[in-house]
Amino acid sequence: MSGAGNDFIVIDGDEEKSFEVNSALIQKLCHRRNGIGADGLIIVKKIDDADFTMHYFNADGSTGSLCGNGARCAIKFAHLTGKFSSSQTRFISNGEIFSGEVVNSEIVKFYLNQPKKIKFNFKIKAFGQLINACYADTGSPHVVIKICDVLKDVSQHKSFYSLEEFPVFELGKAIRYHDDFMPAGTNVNFIEIKEDAIFIRTYERGVEDETLACGTGSTAAAIVASVTDDLKPPIKLITKGGEMLSVDFKYEKNNFYNVSLTGPAKVIFTGSFLLNSYS
Repeated sequence: MSGAGNDFIVIDGDEEKSFEVNSALIQKLCHRRNGIGADGLIIVKKIDDADFTMHYFNADGSTGSLCGNGARCAIKFAHLTGKFSSSQTRFISNGEIFSGEVVNSEIVKFYLNQPKKIKFNFKIKAFGQLINACYADTGSPHVVIKICDVLKDVSQHKSFYSLEEFPVFELGKAIRYHDDFMPAGTNVNFIEIKEDAIFIRTYERGVEDETLACGTGSTAAAIVASVTDDLKPPIKLITKGGEMLSVDFKYEKNNFYNVSLTGPAKVIFTGSFLLNSYS
């Protein structure tokens, strides 16, 4: 499945009851050359306490953080497989209860929990300079950096003004492992604001590369830009893959609530694989 370019292997846990995953298997399945290829793997299973559970694994086999576009794909998949029949749903991921909505055949909305640890305008030392940055934990930790705050040429004090030419992988990797965010590390989002929309590129931990979209990263960027650049929700974001995401929220007394992420979620192909091929 693809959620605005973020792609996932999605497995029906009710149909494949004996399927068990481990880190090595996930890495092989998500490998772009020798596997199916994906940013992550999701297992969806019907439960009594809610409509379904979403078990999410990064491409490197790690767990523990929220994936916004993965959640939207899980909602679409659970609806397609009959785990809930109405347009609204409640589900559990990482022990937390979330909700979502199938808006239509192409668009899915996911409601995130309240963001935490929001911090504005601090400095990160990287690439031989001090870079202005912001931070928000939207279920996963995210640094947000405006590309105009990064010097392309330190000696001449020239900044980047094109997201297309920005060194997302190189700088993203350096900040992802920065001492300030260890041991868990962070995701890193680089943004350019044009005509009341955010153009965004993201380096994702767990994938250890740039992805075509990041839901929790887009949410973090929208929340940051609403304060730093006075953007009003719902805020449009244009991803690396060219898809559009929309982040909506309420802001009152320095708190963000009713946060939602809306965008496309679709099945790319269905199939099967032999476990012994990946052993």
